[in-house]
Amino acid sequence: MTKGFREKLGEGGFGSVYKGKLRSGNHVAVKLLGKGKTNGQDFINEIATIGRIHHVNVVQLVGYCAERSKRVLVFDFMSNGSLEKYIFNKEKACSLNWDEKFKIAMGVARGIEYLHRGCDIQILHFDIKPHNILLDNNFVPKVSDFGLAKLCSVDKDTVTLTAARGTIGYVAPELINRSIGEVSSKADVYSFGMLLMEMVGLNKELKGNNDDSTKYFPNWIYDHINQDREIEIEKAEENTGNDENGSRKSLVRKMTIVALWCIQMSPNDRPSMNQVLGMLEADVERLQVPAYSSQSTHVAGKEEESWLTDSTEVSLLHHNNSSCVEITVS
Repeated sequence: MTKGFREKLGEGGFGSVYKGKLRSGNHVAVKLLGKGKTNGQDFINEIATIGRIHHVNVVQLVGYCAERSKRVLVFDFMSNGSLEKYIFNKEKACSLNWDEKFKIAMGVARGIEYLHRGCDIQILHFDIKPHNILLDNNFVPKVSDFGLAKLCSVDKDTVTLTAARGTIGYVAPELINRSIGEVSSKADVYSFGMLLMEMVGLNKELKGNNDDSTKYFPNWIYDHINQDREIEIEKAEENTGNDENGSRKSLVRKMTIVALWCIQMSPNDRPSMNQVLGMLEADVERLQVPAYSSQSTHVAGKEEESWLTDSTEVSLLHHNNSSCVEITVS
């Protein structure tokens, strides 16, 4: 199928991925799990998880192979690779306009929401990041890599983990420090928020500032807020008309506001993925940016959409009911 594992597509913590071709002529991605995974638990985990999933925004499992110590998963081939390339590669990033980027964000949100609520069992991914979002030939995003996923009952709000799981930079704080809150689907919400931050380029500003480079990213944002400093994101592309530029600003600001809700320190303060979809589908003028508090306070009750504002003018962020920081999209 892979002609002796000739064409390598990538490599991750769980093994390498190669391009293959079925007898039917369809191309596939063949994931060969690393030899260190001798107990096959990650292999079994992915089979049990992804084998029951059928959604346009979740990668489709074609088949698998277990021969002695070798463990192989076969997926549909995604011709445009991972979202990571379109975030961290400047040339590729410019090949997508903001309407396309927003559609990708919406697709990822729908895929995660399906994992949380659309199956007969709740699937928590625990490793949402640009590397694990694959893009097909039409740039439709697919959530992939379920090696860290955990299955639990749909009526269960929290889960018990024996160890932290995820990728530094995207892992929710409660997975590292359990005193912050209980582990739940809100961990995936946090990771999605960090993914949005990468998509709008906020992390690039932090990484480009040597003085701030060691700071925990959400704290860096609120340091700006406390100092009444503007948060400036994504310079406008050249040679764009006023209508296109205005639409881009609206989309970028919406994604930023949603991301700020998703990366709240307390999991109770974060929206569900269903609410995240509601925010992304809402007019940006209706979105209220969350107020920052050094202490965890519950702000998003099940019956209250506290991310919406009735005001026609959005108050982007209020701190201590006095100061305001402007999110500038230039």
